[in-house]
Amino acid sequence: MAPQPLSEVEIAEALSGLPGWTLEGDRLVRNYVLGGHLPAVAMLVHIATVQEEMNHHADLTLTYNRLGVSVNTHSVGGKVTELDAQLAGRIEELSLAHGAS
Repeated sequence: MAPQPLSEVEIAEALSGLPGWTLEGDRLVRNYVLGGHLPAVAMLVHIATVQEEMNHHADLTLTYNRLGVSVNTHSVGGKVTELDAQLAGRIEELSLAHGAS
């Protein structure tokens, strides 16, 4: 079954369990700060591995020790779906292992 866009209420519920994540337009967004460039690159690679596993890919931006994540589902017109919330949750979990704030 193809993913379906979440309602505003469903997005708010998803965000309540994703500290630091916000809704910007039709995207779930989070910015992380890490201890340096190599830790940020390591987290980026870890995220890429999770994305491949899920076959769902966020936009990632790396600037020295900062990593930006922006996710929505292109196949439903760039709206937020449960798949986006799941990916954000997985990224949030692994951010703890990388010491991101």
